[in-house]
Amino acid sequence: MFRTVIAALAAVASLAAGPAFAQTWPAKPVRIVVPFPAGGTTDIVARLLGAELQKTWGQPVVVENRSGAAGNIGADAVAKSPPDGYTLLMGTVGTQAINLPLYTQGGGRLPYHPLNDFAPITLVAAVPNVMVVPTSLPVNSVQEFIALAKAQPGKLNMASSGNGTSIHLAGELFKSMTGTFMVHLPYRGSAPAVQDLLAGNTQVMFDNLPSALPHIRSGKLKALALTSRTRSPAVPNVPTLEETGLKGFDATSWFGLVAPAGTPRDTVNKVQQDTARILASADVRERFTQQGAQPVGNTPDEFIAFIKSEIDKWTRVVKFAGAKVD
Repeated sequence: MFRTVIAALAAVASLAAGPAFAQTWPAKPVRIVVPFPAGGTTDIVARLLGAELQKTWGQPVVVENRSGAAGNIGADAVAKSPPDGYTLLMGTVGTQAINLPLYTQGGGRLPYHPLNDFAPITLVAAVPNVMVVPTSLPVNSVQEFIALAKAQPGKLNMASSGNGTSIHLAGELFKSMTGTFMVHLPYRGSAPAVQDLLAGNTQVMFDNLPSALPHIRSGKLKALALTSRTRSPAVPNVPTLEETGLKGFDATSWFGLVAPAGTPRDTVNKVQQDTARILASADVRERFTQQGAQPVGNTPDEFIAFIKSEIDKWTRVVKFAGAKVD
């Protein structure tokens, strides 16, 4: 009888301790891998969010830059990490959508699958790309740029943050829709690409708005148009490419948290809920908006559906633009 009572009490204690143990996450530092160098938009978004999550969790949130292969190196590292919630990826439209059709069409393959190998958590932010040129380039509009590119085919260089990024694909779509040809120069991230653009070594870039914005505001770069369907409050006077005559042009970027597949759903839900609360605060929303980004914070299921739709969309864009990994 005594043993039966002890066993029963132990079972009750175990049931009571289970949820309490689960709620201890995070019990150590959390790492957010950014698959691009520091200074680009993915890095900016991750550091803004990471600082707020650190306050919420009472644990260090470390942003780690692991760049290379259009984000594939960092993404693959996270996909193969332990599914315990302590290693997250700030995924992008490139790593989670564009790269799948881009590498498949080129006869290659990704070392990971953007849906099967991850547990999507939440879409953090969406941003337009912006067509920027150095102030030294003698053009002040999209139409003037098209005329210059057609007059000098192959003489202008187009910088990007790497093969397969939305920056690359936006440029390829532009070339396809305007009948122009610029030489594509892929860099290991947005920051080094912008530096060469500022130096005049390249002539155009379809950069994420947040990383280009300081240089636009300082007058070091000229913003000719946005790649989104609507204008941005961060640069209200800059038209969209559709407004300049390229009907249907839409190539926006986005950034979202994902974890390795198999990460406990309770952990995924906690990260999503805490992130959504942070993104809903007036102060954080204002900081994101000032950077040219629109905060989101949707549910894991909504994010999964969004990624699926983006894979379908960018598969069509890759085929239309004839883009490839070069």
